[in-house]
Amino acid sequence: MNDFSGITVALSKGRIFEETLPLLAAADIVPAEDPEQSRKLIIATNRSDVRVVIVRASDVPTYVQYGAADLGIAGKDVLLEHDGVGIYQPLDLKIASCRMCVAVPAGFDYTSYVQRGARLKVATKYINTAREHFAAKGVHVDLIKLYGSMELAPLAGLADAIVDVVSSGSTLKANHLVAVEDICNISARLIVNQAALKMKRELLQPVIEAFAKVVK
Repeated sequence: MNDFSGITVALSKGRIFEETLPLLAAADIVPAEDPEQSRKLIIATNRSDVRVVIVRASDVPTYVQYGAADLGIAGKDVLLEHDGVGIYQPLDLKIASCRMCVAVPAGFDYTSYVQRGARLKVATKYINTAREHFAAKGVHVDLIKLYGSMELAPLAGLADAIVDVVSSGSTLKANHLVAVEDICNISARLIVNQAALKMKRELLQPVIEAFAKVVK
């Protein structure tokens, strides 16, 4: 990978990739293949100086931080969990919008539970964000790190509540959970390796400006 002197863009499969395509097109970047159909992890584009690497969503900031990718697109939820060292965040792309919230089983009296100072068991993959949220409210919690479906944790008796990202809310409803507190709004951000911004400014700046124009 280090032999490539052009721009490497780190993307994850799914919603962010699909919603990024119009932004890439505005910068005259068209991936040669659909990552949902291809097994390739490095995908060429119509431009010989631009390629896309397909990584797990939670790994996008790491690839950008260490220079394995020059640009990346990552959700704010992922960036809140990452330390952000060496990463510049020039744009909120206003795509892949959702919200991060606290959810509990229907019928669970979250407000009175918190008011009387009870200790909550909270399942989440967003440990840092959840810790900061509850600490700011003075709520005592035991955080349980999970990687899979958060909704199962309260149903199985593992946790009293979950912290997760919610889009339509249909998954919560299907599992008899209700959102009781919003933590923050989430959308995808353009992130840039700070060293690459200096070394490859002539290549990167037009892409950043094209994205910015579409967002506005």
